[in-house]
Amino acid sequence: MNTQTRIVVIGGGTGSFALLQRLKAHFVNITALVAMADDGGSTGVLRDELGVLPPGDVRQCLVALSESPKVRDLFNYRFSEGTLSGHSFGNLFLTALEKLTGNFAEAVETASEVLNVRGKVVPITLDNVRLVLHAANGFRVRGEGKIDVMHFADGDKRPQLSLEPRAQINPDAKAAILDADMIVIAPGDIYTSLGPLLIVDGVAEALAAAKATIVYVCNLVVKPGQTTGFHVSDFASEIERFAGGPVLDHVLYNTAQPPKELFERYARESEYLVEPDGAALRQAHYQAHGAPLIAAMTAARQRGDVLAAHRSLIRHDSEAVAQFLRNL
Repeated sequence: MNTQTRIVVIGGGTGSFALLQRLKAHFVNITALVAMADDGGSTGVLRDELGVLPPGDVRQCLVALSESPKVRDLFNYRFSEGTLSGHSFGNLFLTALEKLTGNFAEAVETASEVLNVRGKVVPITLDNVRLVLHAANGFRVRGEGKIDVMHFADGDKRPQLSLEPRAQINPDAKAAILDADMIVIAPGDIYTSLGPLLIVDGVAEALAAAKATIVYVCNLVVKPGQTTGFHVSDFASEIERFAGGPVLDHVLYNTAQPPKELFERYARESEYLVEPDGAALRQAHYQAHGAPLIAAMTAARQRGDVLAAHRSLIRHDSEAVAQFLRNL
């Protein structure tokens, strides 16, 4: 694989952010496909009050691929007081551009120029949608923010998801998938980050038709109340359920242990490492690869973003992941 390889990264949130930061040091042709169902925090307020598409995950991916450190810090700056408290400058910038142009895709392109982005950031859909979880008893939970904090009942394990209204794949996202040499599904919450992206109409068909090698980078820890008890093969199985079939060629998972005190801290919150299930992985149609993937630097910091200090301490070693993708 050479630096001209066309890499498509599917995801959103901190999982994609960290991976994209390292991939841009190895590859020049990167496209980040971003989920568009977020409705929490600053993004949720802007959606509700101004009727715009969700800027948050797009902003993170733009910042990750930016080659302009000062502008990158500006886009990450989050106001901590006044009427703008909780909003990041980047979210406001993208919102203003969308209101000015009436076109979110154009807003992303303009922001990419301002940030001097290496690669492209492409929304998976340009439809204004909300995520819906369908419980086994017929109850429906609407909104990514509400679903994110749910504890699933036993009968609701592996729930069904849908988008309201039904969303169509962005033609630019479809073209990126079909043209890719490698597609990487980044780590992220299965039911609020990756699932909402994969169920967009046209994504499953594009993945099935893609000639690219498709790699899933499995999560490091389970999410209490949602993926508790999941092994590596369970995560991969859910990815393929939402993707409409056996699309994965490779699954990369972690074999390292964090420091004891950090492990115990997570365990107190019922957050446990995702363990490999050898028999299931050996029988899988994809190739499973174990490697030490926990970053030595456990505390993630983004200048100007006061929320960064509260994010996960057990993080992927994104350089190790990037090297694996180069050598695959």
